[in-house]
Formats: sequence, structure tokens, C-alpha cells
Amino acid sequence: MGRKGTMMEKQINSKYLNEIMTLKIYQPESFSPLYKYHICIMQDGNDYYQMGRIATLSDRLHDSEDMTNTIFVGIHYQNKYDRREKYHPSGEQNESYTKFLVNEIVPFLDDLLPTYHMGQSRTLMGDSLAGTLAFMTALRYPHTFGNVIMQSPYVDETVLQAAAQAKQLDAIDIYHTIGTEETAVDTTDGQRMDFVTPNRELHKTLHNMGTSYTYHELEAGEHTWKYWQKDMKRVLVTMFD
Repeated sequence: MGRKGTMMEKQINSKYLNEIMTLKIYQPESFSPLYKYHICIMQDGNDYYQMGRIATLSDRLHDSEDMTNTIFVGIHYQNKYDRREKYHPSGEQNESYTKFLVNEIVPFLDDLLPTYHMGQSRTLMGDSLAGTLAFMTALRYPHTFGNVIMQSPYVDETVLQAAAQAKQLDAIDIYHTIGTEETAVDTTDGQRMDFVTPNRELHKTLHNMGTSYTYHELEAGEHTWKYWQKDMKRVLVTMFD
């Protein structure tokens, strides 16, 4: 079955990353410049389109009116090492990548698309390290990105500390999942890591801070797209209803 919406590719020559970054932008079938749109920016963009089936779900949920007018924007990485440098809290390009999102991507999209120009209508979505990046960026720029979707994020001391010290968590709406089987996840630097324990700690912190927060543990869920994809409809209906 073909897609109903429209996929566009745009490029930004990022001065922060010294790299040409490609955006894949998916507009719903009913797109009109007369409406305003929520924007969902996805790191691991190609994975969300291919394995997360975001375009198909967007078509279906816009048709059934289970989701508000939303445009998806996918940004991808070159390889797993590039991904780690950009998304990991201590990655070499993490600071530059964050500035690229805030100072280049947001103005570019606000200029290109009929958006609300408000943090509450911008979402950062990511899985694993990309989820970590979404969370850490919104903590620092809560008025730019008002919503976070993090599926099985990588959580370390830096992340837990940032959450505990966040000043404006109440400005952010968060969706957070972890699979109960994510106890030995292979990381890019060749380690095996328990994702469940630190994610539960993060949950405790966020739950106690009284922010708008949705948390699910995926039963028997592993650190793979099979489980993130299964949860995707609930993600979109919860965050974009």
C-alpha cells in the first residue's frame, strides 16, 4: 500500500557540525498551509520510518482522527560511531548537535512549515541513545521542545543528575518506556549494560517531580525495534491526541 502523505527531503548545511544534514519530512495527506502543525523531530530518522513505520501510522491515525495535525521530521546518522558522538551525553559532537537542533533545525522548520512557533507543539523522539538525546536537549531547552518521547533510553549518572536538577521539568510532557528484558544490552563501545535498573531510577525521579509524565514497562520487551514498533501507536495517540 502506498503512502498517502508526502515525503520531502531538505538539506541544511550545519555550521555547528560542519556537515550537510538531510531532513526527511513527512506531511499528512490533508496537509494545508492554512492549518498549523505539531512537529515531531526524530533522531534515528530512517529507523523510525523503516522499522518504526511512522509514515504508515501517521496516515492511519490522521485518517481516524486519533492524532492532531502532525508533521514528522527524520534526521539520520552516518554510522553507529557518528551516532554515538552526536547523541551520547559525553559524545564529542553532542554539544554541537544540540546547538544544531535548537539554532538551525527549529528556525528552518518554523520558516518552512506552518507551525505554532511554540515549545508545546514541538516534540523530540528517539530510541536508545536517541531517546537520551531527546530528553537531555528538552531539559536544557524546555521552551523550545515541550515534549519528549524516549523509548528505552540510555541512562547513566549524567542523565539521572540532569533530571534531578532540572528547573523547568513542569514545562515538558514526557513519554518513557523500557522493556523488562533489557538487562544485558550491547552498547556501541562494546559493553553489555543493564538498561532496566537506571531507567527505573529515572522513572522514580520523574514520577516524584510531578511533571506530565507517561511511563510504561513493556512486558518481555527487549532492546529492539520489534518492541518499539509495537508501542508506536500508543506513543502517537498518547502524545498527539
